[in-house]
Amino acid sequence: MRARWPVLAVVVALGAGYLGYPYATLYRLDTAVREADAPALRSLVDWYAIREGLKEDICDMVLGEPANARPSNELAPFGAGFVRGVTGNAVDHTVTPETLVSMTHSVDATPSAEAHVVWAFFQNPTRFSVRLRTAIAAEPIRVVMELRGLRWQVRRVWLPNELLERAGSGT
Repeated sequence: MRARWPVLAVVVALGAGYLGYPYATLYRLDTAVREADAPALRSLVDWYAIREGLKEDICDMVLGEPANARPSNELAPFGAGFVRGVTGNAVDHTVTPETLVSMTHSVDATPSAEAHVVWAFFQNPTRFSVRLRTAIAAEPIRVVMELRGLRWQVRRVWLPNELLERAGSGT
């Protein structure tokens, strides 16, 4: 019976560490944003995956017109490709750790624009879902972190259409 206690203690400690690890990563992410630490943001976020997801969301929003809006939809594939190309170039150049740092530390940044966590929990053993609320959007921002190579990393962000439209209009 005595030999089981150390094993049980190790299992409990590992389980607690595993359950707390994504929350610690969220804390590190928050600290990196607040301290304008671009290298830390680079390691905590898979920027390529984030950019690809945002390109997809923007294209879906722009091309989300009803199918019956145009009687002959012959140019749809060309238009979709064109929108994807323009969107891709813009997103690749603007969605970077340095841009995030400059946006959060600009002179006119207001505290009301800050995001706070309203919900965070596991979707499955390797996916952790987070919902962030801001004062400038009615819907929450959804974030998914994935465990890869024993590291939690932000892999996908879904911005509400309201924020995507603001970004597109430059406001």
